[in-house]
Amino acid sequence: MSLVSIITINYNNAKGLETTLVSVHNQKNKEYELIIIDGESTDDSLSVIDKYQSIIAYSCSEKDNGVYDAMNKGIKKATGDFLIFMNSGDSFYDNN
Repeated sequence: MSLVSIITINYNNAKGLETTLVSVHNQKNKEYELIIIDGESTDDSLSVIDKYQSIIAYSCSEKDNGVYDAMNKGIKKATGDFLIFMNSGDSFYDNN
């Protein structure tokens, strides 16, 4: 099976980030690496990242130059055969 890199970018959206991480965690297929790129959030985003650290392959929280810069940071860290971009607040349709 192919490895899927799931790239999630976030900035001050702790609630949405948790929605996304729960959705990823609930997937039956575990052949993924989850990459979180946070734009140095000042809300509870970092505590959400810590809470789900067991499913996260890589995370960072640092200043960036916007959405596309954050996405490019995620791409550079990805090692999967396929990329999925799930912004904070996004979720999979179902657990399959």
